[in-house]
Amino acid sequence: MAALLPSSDRPLLQFPPEVLIGAQEVRVVFLDVDGVFTDGGLLYTETGETVKRFHTLDGHGLKLLQRAGIVPAVISGRDSAPLRVRLQALGVTHAVFGTEDKAPAAERILAELGLGWHQAAAMGDDWPDLPLLTRAAYAMAPAHAHPEVRGRVHYVTQAGGGAGALREACDLLLQASGRYAALLAPYLHTPGADRDGGDLAP
Repeated sequence: MAALLPSSDRPLLQFPPEVLIGAQEVRVVFLDVDGVFTDGGLLYTETGETVKRFHTLDGHGLKLLQRAGIVPAVISGRDSAPLRVRLQALGVTHAVFGTEDKAPAAERILAELGLGWHQAAAMGDDWPDLPLLTRAAYAMAPAHAHPEVRGRVHYVTQAGGGAGALREACDLLLQASGRYAALLAPYLHTPGADRDGGDLAP
């Protein structure tokens, strides 16, 4: 007979305190797509359409961020129908597509939200993301990011893009905000606890 798992309401995931320093005041996170939401690969159909693969862990993380009052904002050098469908399903309403000049796009979103760079985080994997990463109060990169990016961020995820890197970044921001444990707690209770399942479907 299999042993029962120990019951605990304490989070098992813990980031070192020094990793969380600088992220406590984050209220918006700017996100690249290719290499962050995805593994950076580009798949084309015979008609030239782009096909993208997304990770459900990342989707749930973005939903949790929004519940914690942290706004996810996407700024991508490319545009595609699959990306727009995915962001709509996740409730991400702040997005700029098809721009390599990312800093002005971020400035417009900050003005719209009434926030400043000292309240912003950013995550990217390549040179076009550096203007955001070097301005944001807290910068993150996936494991496979370019060396010029990895060397200029506060945190490099253990996971790669498209393989849970974005969820890792979300978990970090949630712990820094002090909301992680409270968001996790309903999922550790007995069946029937309110988990907001419809709202959080990844």
